[in-house]
Amino acid sequence: MSRSALTDGLIAGAVGTTALNVATYVDMTVRARPASQSPQESAGRVADVAHLDLGSPRRAENRLSGLGALMGYGLGVAAAVGFAALTRGRRQPLLRAAALLGGGAMTLADGTLTLLGVTDPRTWRRSDWLADLLPHLAYGLTAAATWNRLRPSTATGG
Repeated sequence: MSRSALTDGLIAGAVGTTALNVATYVDMTVRARPASQSPQESAGRVADVAHLDLGSPRRAENRLSGLGALMGYGLGVAAAVGFAALTRGRRQPLLRAAALLGGGAMTLADGTLTLLGVTDPRTWRRSDWLADLLPHLAYGLTAAATWNRLRPSTATGG
C-alpha cells in the first residue's frame, strides 16, 4: 500500500470517528441517556493486563476516561487503514465502502468489548443495537465519502 493511501486511510478514519462521536452525542442529547462506561471499562481491562499504574483512584478515573476515548479513535483509524489495504488504495462505490467501513469499525469495537469481557452483544436489546448501529453507520458513510474524495478517480493502488 502506498504512503498516500495509508495517509488517506488515517484521515478517513479520523473523520469517520468524529462523525461517530457526533452521532453518539446527538443520541445522548435526544434520548437524555448517560454516556457509555464501556470505553473506560475497556481501558481499565487493558491497563490491568499491561500492569499499568494509573495513579490514585481519582487520577486513574480521569486517565481511563482519556484512554477509553483514545482507544476509540485508534479503532476508528485502524478500521479505515485496514479498508485502505483491502481496497489497495482504490476508490469504491459509496455504499459498498460505507458498509465495509461501518461494519468493520463496528466489528472491531464490539469484538474488542466482547473479548475484554466488558459486554455481551447476545444480551443487547433492540435499542442497544440501534444505539450502536447508527453511529457506526455515520462513521461508515463519512469515512467512505472522505476516502473517495481523497483518492484519485483513476487510482491504481500505487
